[in-house]
Amino acid sequence: MLTGLATRLVQLDQEELQSTAERLPPIRTAEELVDGLVLLTRQRLTGEGRRRSLARYACIIESVRDPELREILVPRENAGREAVRLFLVGRGGADAGNRTHTLLTCIDGLVFDRLVSGGEVPREPLDDIVAAALRRCPARLDK
Repeated sequence: MLTGLATRLVQLDQEELQSTAERLPPIRTAEELVDGLVLLTRQRLTGEGRRRSLARYACIIESVRDPELREILVPRENAGREAVRLFLVGRGGADAGNRTHTLLTCIDGLVFDRLVSGGEVPREPLDDIVAAALRRCPARLDK
């Protein structure tokens, strides 16, 4: 039953991301990327998006013990993810695929936090996450 639920959640999320990416123009600036992320977080925190987000996180917790469920919930390629990746490539960022994954994982964490604690995701941390993704040389810890 959970695999059916997770499959449907992923399908609905993919459709929403595809539709949103098709309605918006290509991302040209960091500010436009942040604007898109503000829209995404609002979609995930209100109305039907909130219900889907809560159900998806419940399934993610359960997927720790269920490899089939985990496979269903693996982040998928979609027009939104590709728009972020292309923006980072266009800005000369090395390893845009990993930077895209990291950026979107951070956004997912902020959404989870706001689902639990309430409120919206403030713009400032979104600005900071995008700025970090645009840095050419990621900080490395020397040991």
